[in-house]
Amino acid sequence: MKTIIVIGAGKIGATIAHLLATSGDYAVIVADRSEAQLARLPAHPALSVRTVDIADADAMDALLTGAFAVLSAAPFHLTVEIAASAARCSVHYLDLTEDVESTRQVKRLAEGATSAFIPQCGLAPGFISIVAQDLAARFDTLDSVRMRVGALPQYPSNALNYNLTWSTDGVINEYIEPCEAIVEGRLTAVPALEEREEFSLDGVTYEAFNTSGGLGTLCESLAGRVRTLNYRTIRYPGHAAIMKALLNDLGLRHRREVLKDILENALPATTQDVVIVFVTVSGHRDGRLVQETYANKIYSSVVAGRMMSAIQITTAASICAVLDMLSAGDLPATGFIRQEDIALDAFLANRFGRHYADSRFTEKLAG
Repeated sequence: MKTIIVIGAGKIGATIAHLLATSGDYAVIVADRSEAQLARLPAHPALSVRTVDIADADAMDALLTGAFAVLSAAPFHLTVEIAASAARCSVHYLDLTEDVESTRQVKRLAEGATSAFIPQCGLAPGFISIVAQDLAARFDTLDSVRMRVGALPQYPSNALNYNLTWSTDGVINEYIEPCEAIVEGRLTAVPALEEREEFSLDGVTYEAFNTSGGLGTLCESLAGRVRTLNYRTIRYPGHAAIMKALLNDLGLRHRREVLKDILENALPATTQDVVIVFVTVSGHRDGRLVQETYANKIYSSVVAGRMMSAIQITTAASICAVLDMLSAGDLPATGFIRQEDIALDAFLANRFGRHYADSRFTEKLAG
């Protein structure tokens, strides 16, 4: 039984720990500096807890020594400290970060490492890149790759048409930081919350706009091969306008802690959510310009005996599937591994990855 360290005892970290502990193949240690968070974790014979300050390098190294892998479900600004400890201890490293700069630093740490470094193992970046690469591989030449993802309440009931479903820090970061894109064949930075569009899916109207980090490493992987590559977050109409007023007109982009406090005290959390994955790729095949689309909706449901939100299911299942594939020897055991290096069929065949495919609410369209 391999020992896995999960950093972060929040909603996603707790879900990851539960999935791994109940699988029967992993001994899971959940580490957090908050004893209160750790105390809320359900008891399980394969799960134990440790109180650790991530900023304490010696304590982190002692925690990781001898483990098979460390999975970071901590806020994005702690990513590099955890990855650095994994490098020192020769422990496999996986994370969920959407932060572009953190991933660049993880890539540097992976150079010459004796263990695998696999960042961005969540929904977006993560699964979305696996899907995009699978579609792109079906074309002789590529024209455009357009990626859209959203985690939304099923029953929006406020002016923002939004409920908190995952990390508030992560949401704020992706609404503020510059976004990578390929425009007319050139890598460029585009502003967050801009280039808003509307589309309909299953009779419901959505808006989508630029947010940071969702492309993962695809800009690098598809450079020189595609004319247009972009990522946009899906919300219900009206959300972007209000967020722009908060961030720009009220200046809260410079006061992130104030904005976080407002959102966490004004927007209730919900488990009644839906995750939408929508990827469209166009290009030439056999001399013809064609398009293929992957559309997928995942709803909250009972998984491993517990009711989980859609964002918990998709995020936790994704990183657990990648860990499982690494443990089975299906992924390289050293160096930097991109999400697009993972085969979609193998991912969906995995016991954790199948949660993307097996839901009775899931619709997959191609053609």
